[in-house]
Amino acid sequence: MIVIRACKGLEELQACVDLETEVWGYNDGDVIPRRAFLVAQKIGGQVIGAFDTSLPGAPEQGNAGSMVGFAFSWPGVKTGAESRTGEPEIYLHSHMLAVRESYRNQRIGRQLKLVQREEALGRGIRRMEWTFDPLEIKNAFLNISKLGAVIRRYEENFYGVSSSRLQGGLPTDRLVAEWWLDSERVKAAVAGVAPSSVDGDAREIVVPAAVYGWKAYDVERHKAEAVQTENRERFLKAFGEGLAVVAFTRDLDGNGTYRLGRWSDPGTA
Repeated sequence: MIVIRACKGLEELQACVDLETEVWGYNDGDVIPRRAFLVAQKIGGQVIGAFDTSLPGAPEQGNAGSMVGFAFSWPGVKTGAESRTGEPEIYLHSHMLAVRESYRNQRIGRQLKLVQREEALGRGIRRMEWTFDPLEIKNAFLNISKLGAVIRRYEENFYGVSSSRLQGGLPTDRLVAEWWLDSERVKAAVAGVAPSSVDGDAREIVVPAAVYGWKAYDVERHKAEAVQTENRERFLKAFGEGLAVVAFTRDLDGNGTYRLGRWSDPGTA
């Protein structure tokens, strides 16, 4: 039984830190410390945990020892052109989503995001953003197909050098997911209807499933870097022309395809 709830107390915040290190393999220079999780809770962010209550010794609501995933967000403010209304706009930046390897492919990550959405809407927050690696096919599928996020920005080497083993030594390029929490698009996605339509000037950008293996081995890493470089140029060109990622599909071989087209109204689309 998986229980999703806000984390409580220092032990559960430390469990987030421990899981962060387990999932990404960060060194001390990259790991987000416990005090950052604590401060985020105090200033309007979110630290939401997933707990396996079937584990021995875990109570009905779980405890630090039964944590198998978490979602972590900071509060932020959009101003000027970044705000839809032109007035200061409060939003949440979801900085981390982690699930223990043995618990993946059980929709726990999606459940964590949906609880984030529910909590944010309960406070009148309508917008959430986060970054993700364009080469991570599973993340892209979750973010776009299962959650209804839209992507209009590409950040080159956003974090600089990363100690994460998942990065495979490549530049930390990131796409920026925009999640318009009460939009019709998002409502449909969370209800199980994946975004699929692309209006005008449709384009596709493909990530081969083999990229995971290429990143993992020094002798083949250049292949992953070549895909990253080519796709970076294509994303930047498309975004510069006003296109957005509005859909994402996977084929039977696990290859991922970003579908880009026109997207104009973040409030309702």
